[in-house]
Amino acid sequence: MVKVTFTLDDATVKEIRRTAERLGRPQSQVVREAVAEYAARADQVTERERLHAVTILENLKKTPLSRAGSAVDTELRAVRTARRTGGRRTAR
Repeated sequence: MVKVTFTLDDATVKEIRRTAERLGRPQSQVVREAVAEYAARADQVTERERLHAVTILENLKKTPLSRAGSAVDTELRAVRTARRTGGRRTAR
């Protein structure tokens, strides 16, 4: 463990102490758990980010196709064949 010093407002300190007392745990454990929960939530996509991604996908759906499906199928077959045979054999 590493001992650190933070400056917190009175209301936050009161909440930490109240929660630690109620749970019967050390204040440092309450803070560790709170930080872990916050970090887990921070890794999730926000509603704004989700809506942005949905908007992009909706716009892509409206965009006309740039080439025929048969051309895409041909390219995919070539990619799959290359993967099965070891991929690119020439220098870049």
